[in-house]
Amino acid sequence: MDRLVIQGGVPLSGEIRVSGAKNAALPLMCAALLTDDPLTLSNVPHLRDVSTMLRLLAQMGVEVSLDDRLGLSLRAERISEPFAPYDLVKTMRAAILVLGPLLARCGEARVSLPGGCAIGARPVDLHIKGLEALGAEISVEQGYISAKAKRLKGARILTDIVTVTGTENLMMAACLAEGTSVIENAAREPEVVDLARCLSAMGARISGAGTDAITIQGVKRLHAASHRIMADRIETGTFLAAAAATGGRVTLRGTDAGTLEAVLEKLREAGAELQTGDGTIALAMPGRPKCVNLRTAPYPAFPTDMQAQLMALDTVAQGTATITETIFENRFMHALEMQRLGADIEISGNTAIVRGVPKLQGATVMATDLRASASLVIAGLVAEGETTVDRIYHLDRGYECIEEKLAQLGARIKRVH
Repeated sequence: MDRLVIQGGVPLSGEIRVSGAKNAALPLMCAALLTDDPLTLSNVPHLRDVSTMLRLLAQMGVEVSLDDRLGLSLRAERISEPFAPYDLVKTMRAAILVLGPLLARCGEARVSLPGGCAIGARPVDLHIKGLEALGAEISVEQGYISAKAKRLKGARILTDIVTVTGTENLMMAACLAEGTSVIENAAREPEVVDLARCLSAMGARISGAGTDAITIQGVKRLHAASHRIMADRIETGTFLAAAAATGGRVTLRGTDAGTLEAVLEKLREAGAELQTGDGTIALAMPGRPKCVNLRTAPYPAFPTDMQAQLMALDTVAQGTATITETIFENRFMHALEMQRLGADIEISGNTAIVRGVPKLQGATVMATDLRASASLVIAGLVAEGETTVDRIYHLDRGYECIEEKLAQLGARIKRVH
């Protein structure tokens, strides 16, 4: 099993390019199931979750091809088996995103209940209720969701809580439904907007993406399209947090400052100097950062996927910070590992109190989920001495060549097999 070994204490400096967004790529790949024409995607990140999704789609009969520029072409001319088995779904919760497209296109689907990171329940009942509102008959037995519908019918769907994958699943299903559907209390995340852009290019009739009410007028079929996947706002935020924590100076290219304004505002509060341009963000941290309070909430508020990285920043900042996690109930496991590095963190329910210390000390730590892994890497970059991060297969699910990009910025980091 791979691990990362980090010699900390070096401020990050230099320039890197941000990869395409994992959380946009996965639903976009599932959108290929909605048409028998090709869907071509560019700016595809090379990640374990993307490879898993490709294997899942190929198993269903989707033709997969890569071009010279690493663009991805998916053609679901014939879906031989509308089935997503446990052995592929168990490592990737986003596999639930095949349910809506399969049901809309084939009239049936059988999808394993999802697995993935150990950060909370993330139930799929909102997906099921929404599809039932569209006319599907659904049962859950022996760990599988079985769904049937001759043709889905447009409906008004009000979700109990904001759910990104639920919004994406229902939006894709409604594209081929008969009549008009309205998803209320919809997720407003940029990845939802990116999916809507792609679906619209395929012939879907969607309005309101990016607001809490999305309207979809169903069409009989979708057609071929090409789409460039948006930049990964969480990768962007992770590298900015790493630079701020180490007192560095970096420039990120191929990104979009407009998709992570809440994160940029917290970095400014911490003392970072930020300059944004067309597709670029430059950060400089002139001194020791200041602690920042934060509370996670659905977009456009502070994202739960950046909570762990900002906690790593707070561990070495001046002052005391309060971090409240409102999205996932089990997302402070990284705090226990940071304590091994000398961090002063106190957990009470869904709140963490972080008292900044002048320095951390290197140690061996274990990653528990994707973003926790990134936060431990940041903590290792600022710690004195050597830090080893075990179980980095979580990192490979969501960060493309993270150790290579950090090395480009001057970090002393290497992967050990």
